[in-house]
Amino acid sequence: MDWQALMDEDWFWYFAMPGLCAAIIAVAAWRADRRRMRRSDPDAVGLLPWRDVAFWSTFFAAILLGAALRAWLRSA
Repeated sequence: MDWQALMDEDWFWYFAMPGLCAAIIAVAAWRADRRRMRRSDPDAVGLLPWRDVAFWSTFFAAILLGAALRAWLRSA
């Protein structure tokens, strides 16, 4: 596979990179929510709703990476 030609394709920048960023955010939010659920002090609430952040970033990662895969299969 020619990676340089792959990087020149528009779909990579428009779908795959934001999809990978959303997947990284989803993993970080999942870990933060897990940490929030296991806290020892129940009154130490956090600032962000990590469960919602994890859900929506996973949703957008799936959509964007699915679109990138579809575009990659069409170009191959």
